[in-house]
Amino acid sequence: MSKTRYQPKEDLYFAIIGDRDTVTGFLLTGMGNSVLKSNSNFLVVDQKTSQEEVEQTFHRLTNDENIAIIIINQTIANTIRHLIDSYEKTIPTVIEIPSKNKKFDFSTDYIMGKLQKMLKKKK
Repeated sequence: MSKTRYQPKEDLYFAIIGDRDTVTGFLLTGMGNSVLKSNSNFLVVDQKTSQEEVEQTFHRLTNDENIAIIIINQTIANTIRHLIDSYEKTIPTVIEIPSKNKKFDFSTDYIMGKLQKMLKKKK
């Protein structure tokens, strides 16, 4: 049984889906890459952002070969949990980070879930 190996590429980007403060903080570090709004590597989610827009952005980012890591606030990740739980690719990797107003819940974390599945298979 052969597994597909990841072939490293140059110029891979981070992407972020989060609240205004989180996205702004990451953009201030220089990780933003926005040619057009529809082609940016970030999405600021607020009360006006539709569920559909978050889902479409997640699909677009997970299918972008120039994205290596997607960072998402856990509260936003919880709204698209069905997509995150069914996501199987290694690259881009989805990393959930704490939201500023809520305590981090390890039981719903994507990476922790994958680790638990992997450990159960080895038993």
